[in-house]
Amino acid sequence: MIELRNVHKTFVLNGRRKVVADSISAVFPRGKAIAILGRNGAGKSSLLKMISGSMDPDSGEVVVHGTVSWPVGFAGSFHPELTGLQNTRFIARVYGVDTDELTRFVADFAELGPHFELPVRSYSSGMKSRLAFGVSMGIRFDTYLVDEVTAVGDASFRSKSERLFKQRLEESGAVMVTHAPGQVRRLCDHAGVLENGELHMYDDVEDALAHHKSLMQATA
Repeated sequence: MIELRNVHKTFVLNGRRKVVADSISAVFPRGKAIAILGRNGAGKSSLLKMISGSMDPDSGEVVVHGTVSWPVGFAGSFHPELTGLQNTRFIARVYGVDTDELTRFVADFAELGPHFELPVRSYSSGMKSRLAFGVSMGIRFDTYLVDEVTAVGDASFRSKSERLFKQRLEESGAVMVTHAPGQVRRLCDHAGVLENGELHMYDDVEDALAHHKSLMQATA
């Protein structure tokens, strides 16, 4: 379970203040998949980073019960001079999982072939994302944080990614940022809409999708 307690976050860009979290309080139940919807720039990814602990709120607190992943698919923490294999083994040691088991899983899933043993700096953005998704899914967490991850790669890889993610949801929960209504319907139990720093939570994903659609039409 994840609790947001009066979480507030403001950015100042070019002298202008942008509130992405205005004293948000919410509970994400354990074992449930929660979609976070909202317009581009609403602060969805920032909210995910605060939940992960990689970004601090200005005030309030995020209380995490159980283990929570880094944002799934995030490739920014890979060391560019190390190979995909070396990065995978390093992450396995950090999280205390079996190094060989994680390496086998990632090598098979990410489909990088010989590139797996080349420096990450030589990877395309898609290759980095496939590596990051494989590493993320290869480690079991109580809650996965997901930022549009299954949009990576061709149709076949996206389908494989979603199938694997769905398997993980049989035993874990998730908080996921997505713009895909079909994905929300297929994967999520509940949903929230982030707008002007407020998070509107819905038990029924159709209600959240209707809210999100109205926002998108208003700005079209």
